[in-house]
Amino acid sequence: MEAILKDPAGAVIGLDFDGTLSPIVPDPAAAVVHPKAAAVLAELGAHVRAVAIVTGRPPATVLELGPGLADVPGLVVLGHYGFERWEGGRISAPPPPPGVPRAEAELQLLLGSLQLRGVTIEDKGRAVAVHTRRSPDPEGALAALREPLAKLAAKHGLVIEPGRMVLELRPPGMDKGQALSLFLAERAARSVMFVGDDLGDLAAFDAVRASGLPGVTVCSGSAEVTALAERSDIVVDGPDGVVALLAELVSAFSRS
Repeated sequence: MEAILKDPAGAVIGLDFDGTLSPIVPDPAAAVVHPKAAAVLAELGAHVRAVAIVTGRPPATVLELGPGLADVPGLVVLGHYGFERWEGGRISAPPPPPGVPRAEAELQLLLGSLQLRGVTIEDKGRAVAVHTRRSPDPEGALAALREPLAKLAAKHGLVIEPGRMVLELRPPGMDKGQALSLFLAERAARSVMFVGDDLGDLAAFDAVRASGLPGVTVCSGSAEVTALAERSDIVVDGPDGVVALLAELVSAFSRS
C-alpha cells in the first residue's frame, strides 16, 4: 500500500464485479453496480496507471449493469476471465467455444433428472452458470450438482468454476490470475491492488504475489466465502467497504 500511495502513476487497480462492485442478489440479471462506484473509479483513474474490472461476466453485461462505468476514463473490462476485453468502447474476443452451447443444451435435461427446484441457468455466452441461490436448499442443491456438472463439463472440454451458490461451466486456458498477470505486464505496472470476494478471485490473489511487484490483496467480505478473507491483506465490508476504501485512496492521492 505504501508503494501505491508513493507512486500512484505506476499502480494498477484490479477489481472483481459481483460481490465487489455490485452486491450479490438472488437473480444475477438484477445485479446493479454500487451507486457511488463509477464516480469513485473515475476519480481513481485520474491518479493511477490503470483500473481494470476482471470478471467472469461478459463485458457488455458489466457495462449494462453498471451505469456510468463506460464513461470512466481509461477503464478496461477483462470479461469471461480475460477471454473478452472491453476498452475505449470496443470489445475484442476470439471465437466462442463450441462446448458451451452443447453443454447448455444438456443442462435442462440434467436438472430435470435431478429434480432440483429453484435452480436457474444463466447463459453467459462464453460460459453457462448454474445458480442455486433461489433453491429451497441452496447448499444441498450445490452439493448434488457438483459431480454431474463436472462430468458434463469434461464431456464438452470445459472446466468448472465454483462460486457463491453457483457452478459455472467455462472454457479452460484462462483465469483471473492469468488475465491480471498479462495486464500487469502490458501496462508495465510498478505496483498492484486486486479486490475480490469469491473463489475465482484466488487466482488473481496468487497473481499479485507472483508478480514480484509491491502488491495488496483486498477481500470484499461476506459470510458465504471465508477463503479469500484468510488470504487477503485487507478485509472490508462488502461493496460498501470496497467503495469506501477506493474513496480513501483517492483522498490520499489528492492530499499528496
